[in-house]
Amino acid sequence: MHTFVLLRGIFMHSTFILLGSNLGNRMGYLDFARARIEEQAGSIINASSIYRTASWGKEALPEYLNQVLEVNTPLSPLNLLDVLQSIENAAGRERLEKWGSRTLDVDVLFYDNEIITQPRLHVPHPLLHERRFTLMPLNELCPDFLHPGQQKTISQLLEALDDSLVVERIL
Repeated sequence: MHTFVLLRGIFMHSTFILLGSNLGNRMGYLDFARARIEEQAGSIINASSIYRTASWGKEALPEYLNQVLEVNTPLSPLNLLDVLQSIENAAGRERLEKWGSRTLDVDVLFYDNEIITQPRLHVPHPLLHERRFTLMPLNELCPDFLHPGQQKTISQLLEALDDSLVVERIL
């Protein structure tokens, strides 16, 4: 991923964003998120397949649908986070408990090749290298991308993963 300049002088940043939903019309919430991201955050360059995944962290919860998007955005990392959280809120997201069920969850996985550690935002996402439901769709889009913190490619992280969570490509 590289930062590049558009013809009009606007700096665009390459990001990977994870969508997830395990409540209500899960496919509808993913559709809603993609449309709002295009309107408010930037251009979706590529999208992974949609995966059905068991709940991670709290196994008794309903299954998730997950998808990774590659998005070019003019937004700063914190502005991007604000937009993504407003999209979650518009989809009825309630933050009641850690790893609880949600209508929509939108996470910034990577922002260019940056490592960002701020109170509200950690990029790369701090647990992505431990989660099959994140690595499988990422591997579909960018298997050779080098994780800036782990110094391994996405395919290497997936190959070394010790996570037996059931993750199934459905679309």
